[in-house]
Amino acid sequence: MLSSATSIPAKSDAQAAARPVAHAPAPHAFDFLDLKAQFASIRDEVMQAITEVMESQQFILGKEVRLFEEETAAMLGAKHAVACASGSDALLLAMMALGIGHNDEVITSPFTFVATGGAIARLGAKPVFVDIDAETFNIDPEKIDAAITPSTRAIMPVHLFGLAADLEPIVSLAKARSLAVVEDAAQAILARYHDRFVGTIGTFGCLSFFPSKNLGGAGDGGLITTEEADLADRLRLLRVHGSRKKYHHEILGTNSRLDSLQAAILRVKLRHLKDWTRGRQQRAEYYRELFRKSALAEFVRVPGAPPADFEHVYNQFSIRCSKRNELREFLVAAGIPTEIYYPLPLHLQPAFAYLGHRTGDFPQAEMASQEALALPVYPELTQSQQESVVGAIADFYLKKN
Repeated sequence: MLSSATSIPAKSDAQAAARPVAHAPAPHAFDFLDLKAQFASIRDEVMQAITEVMESQQFILGKEVRLFEEETAAMLGAKHAVACASGSDALLLAMMALGIGHNDEVITSPFTFVATGGAIARLGAKPVFVDIDAETFNIDPEKIDAAITPSTRAIMPVHLFGLAADLEPIVSLAKARSLAVVEDAAQAILARYHDRFVGTIGTFGCLSFFPSKNLGGAGDGGLITTEEADLADRLRLLRVHGSRKKYHHEILGTNSRLDSLQAAILRVKLRHLKDWTRGRQQRAEYYRELFRKSALAEFVRVPGAPPADFEHVYNQFSIRCSKRNELREFLVAAGIPTEIYYPLPLHLQPAFAYLGHRTGDFPQAEMASQEALALPVYPELTQSQQESVVGAIADFYLKKN
């Protein structure tokens, strides 16, 4: 039986493969994320935008990037938006702008993509992990205060899977302790917290336009939002090697410029983002309806509808389930695509072994890494496909047992 208070040991891939599983017959397979379907709906707009950039032969920064920054800032209600080469660079540049470096500490979640902790470590600072809330997958605000030391410079909440972290207590604590808040909003463009979009509440908001994101480019891309003009100016300086005048460098920066082609494509997609977001939300609600009608509550915990003052944008729809690895093997054989985010939390990754953490240090993150399974969720997903997903899950738990 699934329990938020009891860890469910995860089977290794080898263990799961060693046990015979009675697989459901495979239906017509479909993609975990069908980007071809999305492209087909906007092909003419995208190709026109690409052609205009090719005819201009201006590929780095320039007009398209400036317009994309302005349009994104306007949509989010941010005063400033600075585009860069990737979501990982957005995190890095934000902390560079704050002057974070050696002997500094930044508090964040261990249940996230490696770029979150990696950006901290690359600057010589120390990632300080705080466990997550079992229901939201996001950092637990009540546990942050105990992690603050005289070396703490910032808190980096992650709005995981498209749901805002509980920012009010985090921002209040940061203000009381004179700390910056760097929002990792890579998966959460247009997610709301109370009456504001995430990414506009802390010192910085960091977005990713990796192709699988709700607003995805044709490659890497990122953007940082901020309300402070001086910080925006510093970000623009940092992304071009610290140079305002050719071959004159005021500070040491890096090369993190968004390509004009990416900006042009993202400008097209930005016009459709609100509709695509509603599509994801509708599919999340249909999943909830299907699971409510099933007899799977003993085995599967489904993301509940967010509170009225939150708006979830469902970059992922991640259930928590018992026998997760065996279930996924069964679903693969049934033609049902799924993904695991994230099978090993950051504090147990070899890259962070120098921090000295052990299994058991952050039990909620560890439990989530063993139980979380992301189901397909995107605007082009059909109800029939969703029914086949839930039906196959029911076959695994109810027919097998």
